[in-house]
Amino acid sequence: MTWMNLPNRYLIVILTFVSTCVCYIERVGFSVAYTVAADAAGINQSSKGTILSTFYYGYACSQVPGGWAAQKIGGRKVLLLSFVLWSLTCFLVPLDPNRVTILVVARLLVGVAQGFIFPSIHTVLAQWVPPHERSRSVSLTTSGMYLGAAMGMLFLPSLVKLKGPESVFLAEAALGVLWSVLWFKYATDPPRSEHPKAAAAGFGESLLPTEASPRTKMENGGSTVKATKIPWKKILVSRPVWAIVVNNFTFHYALYVLMNWLPTYFEQGLQLSLQEMGSSKMMPYLNMFLFSNIGGIVADHLVTKRVMSVTKTRKFLNTVGFIVASIALLALPIFRTSGGAILCSSVALGFLALGRAGFAVNHMDIAPRYAGIVMGVSNTAGTLAGIIGVDMTGRLLEAAKIEYSGLSSPESWRAVFFIPGWLCIFSSFIFLVFSTGERIFD
Repeated sequence: MTWMNLPNRYLIVILTFVSTCVCYIERVGFSVAYTVAADAAGINQSSKGTILSTFYYGYACSQVPGGWAAQKIGGRKVLLLSFVLWSLTCFLVPLDPNRVTILVVARLLVGVAQGFIFPSIHTVLAQWVPPHERSRSVSLTTSGMYLGAAMGMLFLPSLVKLKGPESVFLAEAALGVLWSVLWFKYATDPPRSEHPKAAAAGFGESLLPTEASPRTKMENGGSTVKATKIPWKKILVSRPVWAIVVNNFTFHYALYVLMNWLPTYFEQGLQLSLQEMGSSKMMPYLNMFLFSNIGGIVADHLVTKRVMSVTKTRKFLNTVGFIVASIALLALPIFRTSGGAILCSSVALGFLALGRAGFAVNHMDIAPRYAGIVMGVSNTAGTLAGIIGVDMTGRLLEAAKIEYSGLSSPESWRAVFFIPGWLCIFSSFIFLVFSTGERIFD
């Protein structure tokens, strides 16, 4: 018991929530600071795109290795090391748009370091959080991303204006170091649960082979620890795993397309000024924060009160979230006012976040011992979706600009929003058919 007599698992969840919040402040902060610095230096759009996309390549490369490292070394240690690495990189690398090579290397390092974070978090939560609390715990932790994005967009432009772009790097590094100190001081590995039901669900298990491996009897009556092998083949051919992967891909395709191109839609598609819109442009991310936590609370209530089984709960919330989001995405280009566009984008992102109480928590349902590994696999797909979606959207808009003589018509944007809309329908069907809430990996 620590911090106002909070149980240790609650403290762990709060700290992981803060960690995702800080990570997304860093991501948004770099975009804000670099864009200002690059524009002032006269950097062309192609070079800016190279720097801004470099993070995602490093991030994609370290997802599966992050899950493996969390499995072998421990999620708590890997999470701390990743925070220290990206914080030091932000602190030591100067923000000079003309030094392209240094910035590319730095963004690759930050991407690789942050790629270890979510597999580590899932490994830690699978150890600490009992099954009936997993939905709201994971939802709270991941909602930190959206709160961080909203806070970054709201406050960091003012910091750039007052102190300059470099101040954002220093502020982000300070936040990362502060979180690292708190994690080092308060985070611990969980005691192994002796309760049969808890152990069967994976709660309280150490995921490290040296501590949690089964014992085999020797001929002389002694015992030895048998090393646990990660069932890579079984994971990669599992239909429930691929149901998670497909939905993770779709979620991040829609999220990254809206994060990166919604401002352009407002300014060029609707001829609106972002400055004049004020804080309303933050509503989609605040809605994600709200609905992510609502989804977790509802899911845990349905499971705890035995209203639905774990399997039915995951399928129900995933289906509702993705289908409503698809309707909002398909309707988005029809609306020609800021209010309508904000409403549609808020509904789309909010219900996608609700759907995370389905597919995102499912890692720990089917594979509590290998939650970090499965998360690494599915988050790799999610990161690739961001790279593909953001790049393809730019190409679609370039083609539409030629065909429709600009980007101000609804037809110019139809394909941009229709692709994630139809992907949501397809993904919800895949999850409905192939997912399960039962533990399938021992």
